[in-house]
Amino acid sequence: MMAQEPNDTDRLEMAIAYFQSGKYHEALLLFEKLDKEYTLNPRFQGFMGVCYFHEWLYEEACKKLEAVMPQLEVFAPHERSVYYYTAGESHFELKQYAEAIPHYEKALTVCYDNEKGDINYRLGLCHMFLENWQAAYDRFEQALDYLIGFRDTPEMQARIKQTAHMMAGCKNRLKEMERNTLATVSDSIEKTEIIADSIGQAHPAEEAEVLMAGNTGEEALPTDTLTGTDNQLVPPIKPSEMMVGNVLPEAARQVSSKPIQVVATEPVKRRVVKTQSEIPSTQNIEHVYEQKVEVKE
Repeated sequence: MMAQEPNDTDRLEMAIAYFQSGKYHEALLLFEKLDKEYTLNPRFQGFMGVCYFHEWLYEEACKKLEAVMPQLEVFAPHERSVYYYTAGESHFELKQYAEAIPHYEKALTVCYDNEKGDINYRLGLCHMFLENWQAAYDRFEQALDYLIGFRDTPEMQARIKQTAHMMAGCKNRLKEMERNTLATVSDSIEKTEIIADSIGQAHPAEEAEVLMAGNTGEEALPTDTLTGTDNQLVPPIKPSEMMVGNVLPEAARQVSSKPIQVVATEPVKRRVVKTQSEIPSTQNIEHVYEQKVEVKE
């Protein structure tokens, strides 16, 4: 008797049997042929994605799994964890660590507790390669807790020690970043003090121009005279004393022939604003404009 050729239903059953026994290459050949003829349902599409992963075809695995992932939400939690984890692993193998993280995080929500150690370890590696040292440390710490709690076997001792070493490495990176930050702040303070000292030693006319214009590229006001109402001339500014705030000291409010003097102790942005103020009744002057220095850090 001649052997009867299997029909498409038989081929599908054979593909599923190959898949469940870990013969992904044989299963993929049958799935691809059937998919071209009939377009397989989302579950079998997910099987194909897993087969692509085991065949080292990571790009095809990502495309296949991510295309059908929304339709896979109706299946059992642990089955979905396989698809999520496989998608994360495919992106990881492609060094697409940022893309792998969401898939690993979804797998954590539906996988078994004894699988969370490995998934957290993978998440720690992703954050480490992205130089997110605090997130990497936190993930390695969770991985260590799950590995010790659920997989503390002689076979897993190497992974447990390695996870502890990764935590130590991330902690050293965090300390190094903290030292660099402190060093940067210290350099900034030192540069500020040097600039302040240089301003204090500058020529009065040059220093007044710095005080008027600042470092913002704004046009400096003339340092020789400032014009008030009725084209009255105000004496030039010679920096020697600090005036800060909205109200000048009483001594500075008195009208005098002496010029108003201003100095700066640090490089801050200043601009001169003319505001009309009330003059004490003892002064026989109708209008007088005083200079107010507005300090912006």
